Amino acid sequence: MRIPKAAYTALPWRIHEITPDFAIEDVWRIRTPGAGPNDFPEAVAAMRSGGGFANHPWPVRFLFAVRWRLGALLGWDAPSQGAGVRLPSLRNRLPDDLRDAPRGPDSPGMPLTAVYELDTESARELVNKTVHTVMHLGWAEGPGGGHELRMTVLVKPNGLFGRLYMAAIAPFRYLIVYPALIGRWERSWRVRRKA
Repeated sequence: MRIPKAAYTALPWRIHEITPDFAIEDVWRIRTPGAGPNDFPEAVAAMRSGGGFANHPWPVRFLFAVRWRLGALLGWDAPSQGAGVRLPSLRNRLPDDLRDAPRGPDSPGMPLTAVYELDTESARELVNKTVHTVMHLGWAEGPGGGHELRMTVLVKPNGLFGRLYMAAIAPFRYLIVYPALIGRWERSWRVRRKA
């Protein structure tokens, strides 16, 4: 479920320190029934157990296959466009305590690389020719008690082309990709809690 941006900005997450020049694209709620205040690592593990894009419904796999093919043909995702080459990684902005914290594992089949992972939040980034984006996962108290996972997508488009690209993919993200990903992650949480 998409939720207001204030659900991200109102909480004192560490990501705010390193992304003041990024725009908030989306904030999503990922329901984790029965979760308590210390269950963030379990929620992230449940997401990872859901697998990469290969385990998602065919419309999501198709859209990502098209995107990666276009990226390969047009050079959007070439190593020369990545973090540390085209733009510095967010890891360069981390204060010492975050730089020394565990990064968390990079997930096979996912284009995002780990920036940091704490007990209540984590961040992963992607840099390419179109955009520098961050997926922030935060653990927050949900409405009516309990805790939930919140995913915030932060972006810094690379020029006019990046802004046009983000506008072009918005309908696919909102109607197909995010609902499918979030549904899969919520199911993974329920399965993990039953085990």
